[in-house]
Amino acid sequence: MFLPFSEEPNPEPDARSSSYRPEDAVLSPQSLRLRLLRYEADVELVPSERCCILTTNFAGAGSHGLLFEVPGESGSIVPDSSRRIVRFESKANAGGVPDNFATYYIVQFREPWQSFKIHMVGKNRVGIIRFPSGQSSSLDARIATSFISFEQASRNLGLELGDRSPAELRAKAAEQWNAALGRIVIEGASDEQRRTFYSCLYRALLFPRIWHEPDEHGNPRHFSAFNGKVVDGVMYADHGYWDVYRAWYPFMSLVFPERLGEILQAWVNAYREGGWMPQFPAPGYRACMSGSLIDSLFADAIMKDIPGFDKEAAYEGLRKHATQQGNPSRGYGRQGIEHYLKLNYLPANLVNQSVAETADAAFGDFCIAQIATKLGKSEDAKFFQKRSENWRNLFDPQTRFFRGKNEDGSWLEPFDPFTWGSPYEEGAAWQHRWNVPHDVPGLIAALGGNAAAVAALDEMLASAPKFSVGVYGQEIHEMSEMAALPFGQYMHNNQPVHHVLYLYAAAGRPDRTQYWVRRVLNEAYSPAGFCGDEDTGSMAAWYILSALGFYPLCPGKPEYTIGGPLFPHATVRLGNSKAIVIDAPRNGSKTPYVGRLTVDDAEHRSSAIEHAALARGARLRFEMVEGFLAR
Repeated sequence: MFLPFSEEPNPEPDARSSSYRPEDAVLSPQSLRLRLLRYEADVELVPSERCCILTTNFAGAGSHGLLFEVPGESGSIVPDSSRRIVRFESKANAGGVPDNFATYYIVQFREPWQSFKIHMVGKNRVGIIRFPSGQSSSLDARIATSFISFEQASRNLGLELGDRSPAELRAKAAEQWNAALGRIVIEGASDEQRRTFYSCLYRALLFPRIWHEPDEHGNPRHFSAFNGKVVDGVMYADHGYWDVYRAWYPFMSLVFPERLGEILQAWVNAYREGGWMPQFPAPGYRACMSGSLIDSLFADAIMKDIPGFDKEAAYEGLRKHATQQGNPSRGYGRQGIEHYLKLNYLPANLVNQSVAETADAAFGDFCIAQIATKLGKSEDAKFFQKRSENWRNLFDPQTRFFRGKNEDGSWLEPFDPFTWGSPYEEGAAWQHRWNVPHDVPGLIAALGGNAAAVAALDEMLASAPKFSVGVYGQEIHEMSEMAALPFGQYMHNNQPVHHVLYLYAAAGRPDRTQYWVRRVLNEAYSPAGFCGDEDTGSMAAWYILSALGFYPLCPGKPEYTIGGPLFPHATVRLGNSKAIVIDAPRNGSKTPYVGRLTVDDAEHRSSAIEHAALARGARLRFEMVEGFLAR
């Protein structure tokens, strides 16, 4: 934490804080500017990838300085007044790191300081650097970070900041962000829609964290949170696969495939360094959520021929956690794999979240089968394809819901489709009813056919958003957010249902997909925020793809289910200098339905479109019409 101040600050958090007017603050991807009213200080922070420049202009020429708070009691703090540099490190963390983890900081000042003091505030250290009165009414602090060493932080400082002015760095950051945001150009949107769309694109591109740093030759290297060593190669961190596999990775496969290949190579590197594929790298092995959804990431990319990562090594790592016992409590290996191998499902009396874990395992097996087929491993493909049918072992044909089943084969009683928590995860039977993206025809048949599936979807959206807290014992924020939405048991505020509206199209009712997707786009998103957690880019990626008019119903299958575009015109500039041009000239609030679709001037009647058709560049023309939901 860095805080410019004037006069005499108190190191305690509540006592040192300053008010500011949010309406007067300016936040853009390349700059944060605000005025600290208490200190009469105009502050700007301009970022680079691993560094930033913090400048402050004070109203008067009195005493001023910079306060910084370092989490944790351990780690060095070294001031060097002759070079006007302060170095400090923090070893504080919330898990997922080896014992020798540290974050290294270097702060370089333009002017020499007058005094430097360290205070202990709770378990944190607070440094107060004071500059002479009358020397200058401004402050320039250049801040560099590294997860490798102070030497690396100094290299980052020189490479990314050097002697650049804030204006130069701001212009460079704006250029980089404009290039990224300019990959998709929308036309005909309202001001609110435009701001919402590009806010979503900005948020999606904040994740995952770039973890590698350049060595003296400019080659990437990183501190490995998986083995505690500094090793060569790329690395990323802070991505929740359970959240992002549904939309974020398919979005990247289309719009930023060159960056996606590098990210996937990072996960291969994690496997090589730690011996297991991570479940939730933050920054190393973390146990969070269910399943091994990294299976989907690689299957989706391999089936779409995304280059830039070692496919054989990826398959080796995926096969390992699908067949061998790991340590799920430490963040690697599948939960209850020994029971899954024996029973072909996870028993509710032995495994928490057994329904969610079983469904995710079956989907993961499908994904591994896809990769095995692509890599020519036919026996493995048959083995995992057969296991992908294990979802059927927990589908109750009487209630037509997924239910927990005990080791002896008995159903978990009592059954209430509105009760949250184990055997489900962050939801109830209603939300997990549709968790078979890889076998939608099989699920629809189990529900009683197309008409019955459509009726079940209608019932989900029409039901009251009620819930029982179940094993949680209290109302969690996902429950509150669902109740605040006008979509019944469809809780768009959380990821398990993000594919559900597109099931209408698979069941022969694309008009219902188009109606409900349009409502969610307009009612659950705004420039100010979302209806639920961003979850490392997942909520934003759903909006981006759905607003363009298609969505991946099943990651791992190289196709997208067609919905309806939100804007009259959009252009997606692909990484191969080609483009997807989306035209919907009659698009508007009264015309949410697709009467006809042509792809490159040929009529398109399928409910899905192949990734390859889009990735090589295509022109989609939607004829939007008025209409009512067919009864």
